[in-house]
Amino acid sequence: MTTTTHSPDRKLRSIAAFTLSEVIIGASISSFIMVGVLSTFLFLGRSGANVQNYNDMEAQARQALEIFAQDTRQASAITWNSATDVTLTVNTIGIRYYYQPKTASFIRTNNNTGQERTLVTGIVLFDFKAYGITGSALPLTSATELTSASKSTKQLQISLESTRNTRTVARASNTVLSARFILRNKRVTT
Repeated sequence: MTTTTHSPDRKLRSIAAFTLSEVIIGASISSFIMVGVLSTFLFLGRSGANVQNYNDMEAQARQALEIFAQDTRQASAITWNSATDVTLTVNTIGIRYYYQPKTASFIRTNNNTGQERTLVTGIVLFDFKAYGITGSALPLTSATELTSASKSTKQLQISLESTRNTRTVARASNTVLSARFILRNKRVTT
């Protein structure tokens, strides 16, 4: 009868295990993969927040311009209170549109009921432009020019820039330039 005995060195060599260098290489590759996955996750989160900001700004601007256009087209008179504040007479009701710098908002107020509605928030730049019946721009800098513009304004235009900030996303901004809205019910002669 033949007996075979294995030496202790052979037993240790035949056990499946990783060497230190294999563990280090595996950990390094896993780290790179995890960094890539985490970066992608953060990028997608920031992109989603940015898209939400743009969506919010676009929705506000679109709705504000729609409301403003409807009132402007129905207006039979206009009063310029300042270069960023105008009152339209719509069916004998005074509707005031103005930019409020303290709250960075574009606001609509019904002068009869006192009901106030904020149309756009986060505004950094705002401007009304007035045009006469011939399409020429009317100045709105002095009190005399405002009084004159109240009589001769036939078209209105709004330009504004709004922004949104979040903790993880760089500032998102939206610039809006409306069409020229015509005061259809207002009589103006050249």
